[in-house]
Amino acid sequence: MTALTSAPPAASTTALTSGRLPKWAPWALLGVSFVVSAAVFGVAAAGSDTPLADFNIAGTVIVGILLYMVIITVISSIAESRRKAVDRLMTALVATAFLIALLPLISLLWTVVANGLERFDAEFFTYSMRNVVGDGGGIVHAIWGTVLITLTATIISVPVGLMTSIYLVEYGRGKIAKAITFFVDVMTGIPSIVAGLFIYAVFALLIRPGISMGFMGALALAVLMTPVVVRGSEELLRIVPNELREASYALGVPKWLTILKVVLPTSIAGIMTSVMLAISRVIGETAPLLLTAGFTQSLNTNIFDGQMMTLPVFAYNQYMNQGTSPDAAVARAWAAALTLILIVMVLNLLARLIAKLFAPKVNGR
Repeated sequence: MTALTSAPPAASTTALTSGRLPKWAPWALLGVSFVVSAAVFGVAAAGSDTPLADFNIAGTVIVGILLYMVIITVISSIAESRRKAVDRLMTALVATAFLIALLPLISLLWTVVANGLERFDAEFFTYSMRNVVGDGGGIVHAIWGTVLITLTATIISVPVGLMTSIYLVEYGRGKIAKAITFFVDVMTGIPSIVAGLFIYAVFALLIRPGISMGFMGALALAVLMTPVVVRGSEELLRIVPNELREASYALGVPKWLTILKVVLPTSIAGIMTSVMLAISRVIGETAPLLLTAGFTQSLNTNIFDGQMMTLPVFAYNQYMNQGTSPDAAVARAWAAALTLILIVMVLNLLARLIAKLFAPKVNGR
């Protein structure tokens, strides 16, 4: 009786891995690529009278990235494998696309900071532009106007938008829900100046033509904020697992209390993010505020009486009406833009803190 024996499988002639580059190798190759590119463009600019001014930074970066892609692909295909080389090439392409998308933002921030720091002093944040013709003056009236108008718009739009999204997700069915969704989508694409014209027309018919006050600006911003809050909150409420709702119903908790105690706390972090997106969407609007809130050189903290200045309108007014001292007016415009960016950043940080405090705790943390 002969035992049946099977021969062992033949070893694969192609290994899945054929080596690996050190972790520092891609960074070293990237540095070498930029050095070579800089040397080439440096030699090209050396013949001019101003070599530093004629040095092509953008060309250096582009050629350096392209050279890196070629080098990393060739070396990886030799030292590792063809599949790993393609992976490294795709990684370089994705990283390059990310940097290209990031460059305008970095350039914008750098320009605003570089030009806005010139007027970041105590006078700029404690004085208004009342009786100021040339140098000096400040934006305290514009800061108060922006904060009060945006806060009022948020108080109006967030409850309306949040309750609308709750209705669409938890209660809305049939044609009414579809109609609300349709009109919300339409309102999302409304130009900002149309919202300003709408509020101005309503107040001109109800009160008098030519009226301007801060509350009108807040209503115009609320019209723009509400659809953003509705769409963002609706999507976040939909991703709350139905198992959480069913567990609450199984314990005898009514639907309204389930929404208040289970659904909203679960999605509070995302809802705060959507609210901040809505605030960021409207806090820099200029056209609707020019029509509704107007502009003034004095401090006004009463949104129901008289015109109010806001930071976007202040920056626009300073740049377009430079007066007897153009350099001072442009410096005030840049400083107002930087202040607006800082306010948005502070609001985002506060939103993150609020979301962290009210979010449901996991494992006691």
